[in-house]
Amino acid sequence: MAEQPVIVLVRPQLGENIGKAARAMLNFGLTEMRLVEPRDGWPNPSAGPAASGADAVLENAKVYATTAEAVADCGHVYATTVRKRGVTKPVLTPEVASREIHSQPGRSAILFGPERSGLETSDVALARAIVTVPINPEFASLNLAQAVILMAYEWSRNAQLAQPPQEHLLPPAPQHELEGLIGHLEKLLEPRGYFRPPSRMEATRTTLRTVLTKPGWNHLEVRTLRGVLSCLERDNMGEDR
Repeated sequence: MAEQPVIVLVRPQLGENIGKAARAMLNFGLTEMRLVEPRDGWPNPSAGPAASGADAVLENAKVYATTAEAVADCGHVYATTVRKRGVTKPVLTPEVASREIHSQPGRSAILFGPERSGLETSDVALARAIVTVPINPEFASLNLAQAVILMAYEWSRNAQLAQPPQEHLLPPAPQHELEGLIGHLEKLLEPRGYFRPPSRMEATRTTLRTVLTKPGWNHLEVRTLRGVLSCLERDNMGEDR
């Protein structure tokens, strides 16, 4: 697996946002955070609660005086921004940038700007490429954690992370159980005139059968529905008396 990229938060303003970014990183297997001139200093007591358990990311975060120092050991630098900011560089989507990071040797860094203003031109100038999310031009506003999670997610898609266990699905009920359900329902409906007029009886039965066979009920679901019908049948018998 390719070496994971470094997440560089340039002049982040709020400790809560640093914590939320750490949480987003760890959700998708990224652990190395670097901070450039955090406004309120570091460590920040507001970051821990917002990280929701991603404490290891915060504890190992390193602080740098400049963006250039933060990426000095990285051969590939990507700047996330919705604007080119006066520099001419390739513009990539998060998906394409992630594929590049996975395919190339050496360390990669992804830059994220401060919450209020984003990356400065001098920061973007350090990057090999700009990463921009296709976004609503009428509201091109992502918070810091949202931007980090988009990039972290795209990284994870190619990182072969363990998938959450799939829910065990029961096989479809055998046909004889479905026939029992259909027959049970028809037995309840027929004396109440559901299949009238007689000229439409066959078409109505066919439609009812189609409705009941389409979902692919499993054994437990069929048994539950039969229980519902039995309950209604008992109630109706009591009313008939």
